[in-house]
Amino acid sequence: MRTVIECVPNISEGRDLARVEAIAAAVRAIPGARLLNVSSDASHNRSVLTLVGDADAVRAAVRALFEAALPRIDLTRHSGEHPRMGAVDVVPFVPIEGVTMADCVALAKDVAAEISARHQLPVFLYEEAAA
Repeated sequence: MRTVIECVPNISEGRDLARVEAIAAAVRAIPGARLLNVSSDASHNRSVLTLVGDADAVRAAVRALFEAALPRIDLTRHSGEHPRMGAVDVVPFVPIEGVTMADCVALAKDVAAEISARHQLPVFLYEEAAA
């Protein structure tokens, strides 16, 4: 059965489009992940990426996004109208086809643990994935 998960990460960069493009390129490079849209807003200094794929492709794309975003986004120099918690601010997983919300919650928890361990960062889980 075909499975499709949508992921809509928000990054705390919406002014330096070269940085946003470098982060988007990291996502595009992942086999099986398809980047559908990138929307940047300078006043909020935030960009929203929309990508889809199966769980493995989405997991790999989120890892690549963090690897590209963390060295490029410095929150000590950041300003913008939108509140933010991190360089990569939110990473929601949405079930589209052949998966359930429970599958997406499990994926969110697994990815959060990976990101936290790899980058030594706190990760906040929210909505249905909240602990």
